[in-house]
Amino acid sequence: KNIMLKNILDACGGALGFWAVGFGVAYEPGSFIGTSGPRFFLNDYGNYIDFFFQFTFAATAATIVAGTVAERCKMVAYLCYSLFLTGFVYPVVVHAIWNGDGFLSAFAENPVRGVGMIDFAGSGVVHMTGGATALVAAIILGPRIGRFHDEDGNLLDKPHSFPPHSVALQVLGTFILWFGWYGFNPGSTLAISPAGYGDVAALCAVTTTLAAASGAVSSMFTDTLLGFIAEGETEYDLSRCMNGCLGGLVGITAGCSVVEPWAAAVIGVIAGIIYVFASKLLVALRIDDAVDAIPVHFFNGAWGCIATGLFAAPRHTALAYGATNCGLFYSNGNLLVNEILGVGFVLLWVVAVMTPFFFALNMLGMFRVDPLEEKVGLDISHHKGAAYDLSEPKKEDVEIYASTHGKVEKFHDSA
Repeated sequence: KNIMLKNILDACGGALGFWAVGFGVAYEPGSFIGTSGPRFFLNDYGNYIDFFFQFTFAATAATIVAGTVAERCKMVAYLCYSLFLTGFVYPVVVHAIWNGDGFLSAFAENPVRGVGMIDFAGSGVVHMTGGATALVAAIILGPRIGRFHDEDGNLLDKPHSFPPHSVALQVLGTFILWFGWYGFNPGSTLAISPAGYGDVAALCAVTTTLAAASGAVSSMFTDTLLGFIAEGETEYDLSRCMNGCLGGLVGITAGCSVVEPWAAAVIGVIAGIIYVFASKLLVALRIDDAVDAIPVHFFNGAWGCIATGLFAAPRHTALAYGATNCGLFYSNGNLLVNEILGVGFVLLWVVAVMTPFFFALNMLGMFRVDPLEEKVGLDISHHKGAAYDLSEPKKEDVEIYASTHGKVEKFHDSA
């Protein structure tokens, strides 16, 4: 119940925060943020599909954090940072990179170094912003009880794993996300009928597919190889495969409109490897990310931007952006410099703003649930009972039924 409610509130808080303030901050004119105009509260702004499409990106940035802080974050804290992230933090990043007035925007009248920063569908703007927020939250919130230490506070020899309740739902969720990515990446052309737009959208669909597939395969086999080297056993981890797929999707999101198909496959392969090692790094640093959202979104969000600066092909940048500047592998380093600047800006901005925000929530006792509430589970302690009714019929009722209706399988008392 807890995590499902948080996902609902992501959509609700994101809609309200982005409608009231975020949309205007992101897209109205201004040097650092949009200051006034019809996009605030949609006051006399008639392009409703524009708001709806951009709202989905804002809500996505917020929902990245939910998985990282699962099982120990208070609901009031979640609602507070969901509103703050979609209403201010994320829109400032959007303004800098996607608004024509932004200092890194590829759509500016005179873009920096002649090309600006290319982040077509949000590797940096959306995923890195959400991932960096999740990283700050995880560090301040601390790990789940029993993850790295026993009840006496002694460090465990091996971190404790909390298995998922349904691997089938994990797989289904992965496929839903992969399918939804075709709305984000090809959909970021924002049109299909003008000349050339259909070609850009088609390229986005192909590169998205190849990066997802190669990310899944490379992640799974990288983990298998590491396991074989360490333990001499050959095992294939489904979770690594699924998150590697998502890592490949995040990694291609920035450059999906400007890289060749072969480059998309390479980007996906590297994204899968980055995910595995980033996940292991967090464990080594004892940073508890319940669903590996930080390796998927933060690390691969940064990789997606840098990969664009390496692999952007001139024929595709000319079609999608009207710019001849391209990636380093095509003999031009201007775009790569801008991508690195963009990654640095997103990281510094999010850390500078969200660190004091989460510290304030923590000091006010609004961030983390009590240890006993965490042990019994947030569904029971905060949401009027467990999400799944696993109770069995009374033993005496089964025995009476058996005696009057014939033989039944022996009843096992769960106690």
